[in-house]
This record gives sequence, structure tokens and C-alpha cells, in this order.
Amino acid sequence: MANILIIDDETGILQLMSKVCKRQGHTTYTCLTGKEGMEKLDAISPELMIVDLKIGDMLGLDIIEHSQKNHPNTRVIMVTGHGSVDSAVQAMKLGAFDYLTKPFELADLQRTINLALKNKAPGEVSNPSYPTITDANELELQLSHTQLVGESEKIKEILTLVEKIANHHSPVLIEGEFGSGKQMVARHLHNISDRNPAPFKVLQCSSLPEDLLEVELFGHPSSESPSIFQRAAGGTVVLEEINVLPLRLQAQLESYLEQSAARRMQSPASSQQEARLITTSTLCLEKAIADGSFREDLYYKLSIIPVPVPALRERQEDISLLIQYFLERHSKATQNKAYQIDTYARKLLEHYRWPGNVGELQNAIERACCLCEKNQIRPADLPPKVTQNLELPTQQSSVTQNIPLGESLSDYIRKQERLFIRETLKFNGGSREKTAGMLGVSIATLYRKMGLKIEREKALTES
Repeated sequence: MANILIIDDETGILQLMSKVCKRQGHTTYTCLTGKEGMEKLDAISPELMIVDLKIGDMLGLDIIEHSQKNHPNTRVIMVTGHGSVDSAVQAMKLGAFDYLTKPFELADLQRTINLALKNKAPGEVSNPSYPTITDANELELQLSHTQLVGESEKIKEILTLVEKIANHHSPVLIEGEFGSGKQMVARHLHNISDRNPAPFKVLQCSSLPEDLLEVELFGHPSSESPSIFQRAAGGTVVLEEINVLPLRLQAQLESYLEQSAARRMQSPASSQQEARLITTSTLCLEKAIADGSFREDLYYKLSIIPVPVPALRERQEDISLLIQYFLERHSKATQNKAYQIDTYARKLLEHYRWPGNVGELQNAIERACCLCEKNQIRPADLPPKVTQNLELPTQQSSVTQNIPLGESLSDYIRKQERLFIRETLKFNGGSREKTAGMLGVSIATLYRKMGLKIEREKALTES
């Protein structure tokens, strides 16, 4: 087993990574600052170091550079945020073994650690075992949301298709709107396949400048760092937003896939040693071919197995399940008691169109959990664009009942005004202060317009 140094300024993540390493039998040393980490590195010269890109008092790149100069036998894994992948690639150029992009799964951390240590010691067995986390609480503390939730026919069709293709090596193209769950489909495909013990690597094609993207995809003659396909050998590589890949790199990727197919023809057994390629796109690639921004020959190689992911508005019956899933997930992640959502707030969520799809719904639930009082989510805790779809109840009979002909205009307006105030009061959970603020009137005006009914209306909304 190995000595592992972990440097990260987030206490929770630091402790979690340390626990994963200890579960594998390693000895861990944890540091919350770069200065402390540098001193510990020089003192113990560990077999492996896991370091965050930004630690507060210094950059992880500086620590990596110091490590490569003074401790060349120490393998390095960098942890970075999604928007800093270019810095992670710079770390690879400095000699880091690999990087993990937040959010990541604990299983990915385990696999990367095993590969780094295995690579360091050639005498080890060629197929190391990948221990799994058995504690239910730890499983819920995974650092990303990867479960495919839904019971709609469209989700069932995707699950059926994924099960059929799981153990094949052919490339898969997943198309769907932003936030619809394309990476979740890719993750599910990897998890149920026989490639599950091997790495699952995700690269956002829009996150890197062209030169760094080329190094990450295909390596560089002057760099000892392996390409993403080499680091994910036997596992899965997901290239997100393949539609933005520059034409020059599209040609190189097409050539790589051609060579890969030739190797499989010569030796079918080699297919399990190479990484399986999954690509995603928010745009229809056939349209990109028509406007000349995407190569037709590459498209046919990538789309051998197409998987379309529907927008959330096309599977509204899944919204209620997703709401409950995100509520339970947030409760476990924060170690808080269960969150409750009132009927009116749930109805608003179920009838919203969700242009940002599952990702937008997840963010809305997280926001509501943070803002609500006593773990009770009300409409006022939801994002304003969700609550703008507020519909007032109307009589469901004839037109003459909806429009009370013969009544004076002032009486009709007064009734509609009270109805609007009553619904706004209900929307705000009975809070007169919030209601007055939302309507742009004073508390005194609110009392005057509702008369003595205001107290009774509040009682009704709180009952």
C-alpha cells in the first residue's frame, strides 16, 4: 500500500477523499493549505499526491512543479473545477498523471488512484481489483448526480436501448438539449457495462483552446503525459459538445477512429483494451454537416448507435419523480431532515416548461431547500420565472357565470382585486408582509382592501 498526500482547502472533500484512500488500505496525509502541503511533501516524499488546483494561499500548479523537480517519483492527480480544465491540461504538461473534474464520483477517484499507483509499479498485477464503497451514506455522498430518473415511455426506451448496447464497443452519439441528462445516460451506459471497473473520463470540447484540446485528445510528442484515450484504456471516454470540435481536430479524430477500427479487425480482443467513445451534442449534427461545420465522414463513425434524449417538457410525467429525488438527495447531502413541498409549489414546478431541463429543475430544488423555512418549501421559495406562471382559479361553467353581466363595474373590480390578493397571500404562505411587498402596497392598504377578511384568509392559508 502507498503513502498518499491530499491537499485541498475544502474540509468536507478532503475528509471524503482521505476516507476513500484509507478504505483501499493506503496511509493518508491531509493538508488544508498549499504551504502546509509543500512542507509535508518534502518531509515524506509520498508515492502519490492529490492536489486541488486552487487552494487559497497558492496554485496547485506551483505545487506540481515543485514536486516534479524535487520528488520525480511522486505521482500526481489534480482535482479541478469544470471551468478550469485548461489548467488541468497544463498540469498534465508539467508531468501530472491525470486529473479529475469536479463534480466527480468516488468510484472515479478510486480507479484513478489505482491506475496511478499501478503505472508507478510495473511489477503489480495487470488487472487490479477496484474496491467498491459499501456504506450507503458514502454512496449518497458521491460528488455528482448520475442517476437516470424517470418512468415515462421515453426514458424506458432509452434504458432498454442502453442495456442492449452496454457491452458492445461501437461509438455512441447522444443528442439532446442542454441539461436534458446526456451525461447521465453516458454514465449509466458505462456503469452497467463490463467496462465499469475501468476509468470513465469526460472532456468538454468547448472548455479548452484548440492547442490544449489537441494535447488532451491525442497527446504530444514532447510530453510524457498520456492522452485521455490512454488514461481511460479499457473504460469509457465521453466527448461533450462534439459539435464545437474544430475541423482540424475532427480530421484527427476521424483518423484515430479509423486506426482503432483497423486494430479491432486484426485483433478483436483488443477492443476491450481500448476506451469506448461516447460523444454528446446539443445541436443536430446533420444540420452542422449541411452548414459545413462538421465532417460527414466523422459523423457516420460517431453515430453508429444514436441515442436521442428527450427534453423534460416531453416527459412531464417524470417531473414529480425528479422533484422527490432531488429533495431526498439534498436532504442526505446536507444531513438535514426531510424536506416537504406544499401542493401549490409542486403544481407550479410540474407545469413549468423547464427550458434548462433536468439541470434547471435540480438548481430550482436546491435553491428552494436553501431558502425555505422549517424545511417547508412554498411557492415563494421557488425561482421567480417558475412562479410567473401563476394561474388564478376561475369558474368552470358558462360565459355568463364567468362574466357577471348586470353587476356594477366597481363591485366586479373589487371582487377581482380581493381574489388576486387572496391568491398572492396564499402564494406567500400567509405572510402579509411578503404579500404587501409583492403587490407594492403598504400593510395598511392591504388591510383596507381586504377588510376584516385578512385575518380569516391568513388562517385559511395556514390551516
